[in-house]
Amino acid sequence: MSVEKKVPEIRFKGFSGEWDKKLLGELVQLENGFAFQSRYFKKSPTEVIVLTPGSVNIGGGYQAGKGQYYDVKQQVSPRYIFKPDDMFITMTDLTPTAQALGFPAVIPRDNNTYLHNQRLGKLVGFKGNSGFLYNLLCTPRKQKEVVSTSSGTTVKHTSPDKFLNRFCFFPETEEQTQIGNTFQKLDNLINQHQQKHDKLSNVKKAMLEKMFPKQGETIPEIRFKGFSGEWEVKPLSEVAEVIDPHPSHRAPDAVENGVPFIGIGDISDSGLVDFKNVRIVPLHIYNEHSARYTIENGDFAYGRVASVGKIIDLSNNVGNRYTYSPTMAIVKPKSLRPAFLKSYLGTDVFKAHVDNNTSGSTRKSLGVQDFRNLPVLFPLVDEQTAIGSYFQKLDALLNQHQQQITKLNNIKQACLSKMFV
Repeated sequence: MSVEKKVPEIRFKGFSGEWDKKLLGELVQLENGFAFQSRYFKKSPTEVIVLTPGSVNIGGGYQAGKGQYYDVKQQVSPRYIFKPDDMFITMTDLTPTAQALGFPAVIPRDNNTYLHNQRLGKLVGFKGNSGFLYNLLCTPRKQKEVVSTSSGTTVKHTSPDKFLNRFCFFPETEEQTQIGNTFQKLDNLINQHQQKHDKLSNVKKAMLEKMFPKQGETIPEIRFKGFSGEWEVKPLSEVAEVIDPHPSHRAPDAVENGVPFIGIGDISDSGLVDFKNVRIVPLHIYNEHSARYTIENGDFAYGRVASVGKIIDLSNNVGNRYTYSPTMAIVKPKSLRPAFLKSYLGTDVFKAHVDNNTSGSTRKSLGVQDFRNLPVLFPLVDEQTAIGSYFQKLDALLNQHQQQITKLNNIKQACLSKMFV
């Protein structure tokens, strides 16, 4: 018979003793929200935001800007109006494939007014540290408990009684506060990097619009000093080699020992592979691929299926024995600077050409030959170099912040597993 664990694996210095096992419903109550009807959702000068399960980031936390707008001329009880720092949890999933059940979030301190949808439960009456409670509810153990006690065959949901009828372990308030403060610092660091990442992403988006010619034009709005004249236009196939990495378009059989067969969803923009779901295929598949192409510095992949338009730098994968799925095309620049071409393919002008050539209603795809025929505008080499270098620096900064976000999130997940009972 196993002994119930009553202390966390990791603990701050100065704290000892077992945590108290208490029924969650003895410490906190859960208030239901208002069943808003479609007739309430009208555009008006005095809109407020109705929060829904879609307003919550998977993993916990408020997803800014997500919510439905409500016409405040319709009467609603003050009890359904959230206050800053109110905590709520999701009572239902978004869809059968988008799990959102049981994740907590906190109302931000901003100038918006937020209303309480019936698919959320507001947590009230907790006398301990709210940061501790929030992160306790974020732990994998508590998330699994919510799902395991939920009902529904397609979209899962819970009720106040089910959610609160669970035992949890709580330390003294001082230790709760120490834990809550630690996670708040981690979240602040994550948010700082996310804000910088978002700001740089907006800068990149703006510069992609201004540093490349608009549709039907041959001169960009913004230009580095010393450059002038119109840009030239050629089909992509004349300025780069476009390779279909697996022409049969049939996924090879999976084996235990072999080489990775990387799909568009298995790899990040910077070329880092997530091997969790990667198919492993026989070595002869790699031999067939390597006989047709070799990945070199400056090569990149372009998403052709599902994630159409996703651009992946393959320079980090030079020398690796990887094979690539036909969900992407491999682009090997010839007469253009690789960094310039990669940036151009990310512009709205080029994306518009891609959209006009994609097929499929749910799973979009772009034919390899259609891709090769799309037009590319470009200036002389020196201007290509200057533009490419600018966007390379932006991408490097974006990657640095994304790596920090990933690292801090991994630390947070490890702490969630080890600092709670």
